[in-house]
Amino acid sequence: MSQSSKNDRSWSKWHLRLHKRLKQNKSLLPSHSTILLAISGGQDSMALLKLIIDLKRLHKWQVEIWHGDHQWHAKSEKIEEELKLWCLKNQISFHSNKADKQEVANEEKARDWRYKKLIMKAKLLSSENIHFPCTRILTGHTATDRAETVIMNLARGTDLTGLTTLKEQRNIENNIDLARPLLIFNRNETLEICKAFNLPIWIDPSNENINLTRNKIRKEILPILNSIYTGADSRIASVANRLESYNEDQKLFAKIAIEFYQGEKINSLSRMKLFSLTNSIRQIILANWLKIIGVKRVTALQIEEINTKVSKTKPPGSIHLHGDFLISWDKETIYISNKTN
Repeated sequence: MSQSSKNDRSWSKWHLRLHKRLKQNKSLLPSHSTILLAISGGQDSMALLKLIIDLKRLHKWQVEIWHGDHQWHAKSEKIEEELKLWCLKNQISFHSNKADKQEVANEEKARDWRYKKLIMKAKLLSSENIHFPCTRILTGHTATDRAETVIMNLARGTDLTGLTTLKEQRNIENNIDLARPLLIFNRNETLEICKAFNLPIWIDPSNENINLTRNKIRKEILPILNSIYTGADSRIASVANRLESYNEDQKLFAKIAIEFYQGEKINSLSRMKLFSLTNSIRQIILANWLKIIGVKRVTALQIEEINTKVSKTKPPGSIHLHGDFLISWDKETIYISNKTN
């Protein structure tokens, strides 16, 4: 697992593409800052590491590496140790955390654990160097990851927001943003980068488990789509990217409408006023209203059900939602409440 020294300073088409993207979106990875890379050791994260290390001189970044060991398989400790040695050999600052099995019992808990540890590390790095604050956490998500997420959310019955997930940049904690600079590349390209620069790749055995939904999409569904339409993953990701601005505009208009249609009590909407709207507009307002209040995991089918039951001819009623939320309505008003409040 050695890196070819003669290629260390090479300027490739991939470096150029990322450099151009950073010039287009200067807020993505600001100059004169510390950036924290989440590195698993897989091909995507190693490609990210290579490009960022080579570009850091131009942007005057301080680059720090973080690795999370989920202990999901017997080789996890070996991967962490070998990745650490590789980083030390290449004079790259390395940090890591090891999870307890209960903390990462499933994919969702593992993701929450990773972000929690990354945020803690970013804050610590900022406190240690106030002149180079750590305001960006980077992951190696690619266009292929975004396509997988779009397909997964479509199967679940998503709304427009679900089609614009895995954004290039989003805020996760005060002045800390999560950035995904590799969304302009697909997984075939990250493999090409690793091969071209003789980068080591550590294979996580859990990625081969097709009982996990994302792995099944990655191994079985996307290859079929790419065989029918070459580059389908990149085009699906591009559609999601184009829908982002549309979704942001929709949320802005929905927020204005929600203020107009607010009921007399807190966390309520005037059902009577909503009667004058079309079904599609009413669904948009309801979906955004629930998200503003803090209701998570509301599917498009649930929004459709709520919209139907609050329509003009329907009687009063209620529906239980995720997170102990209850949406209820009488003749004139729609309410939302939470048992934990």
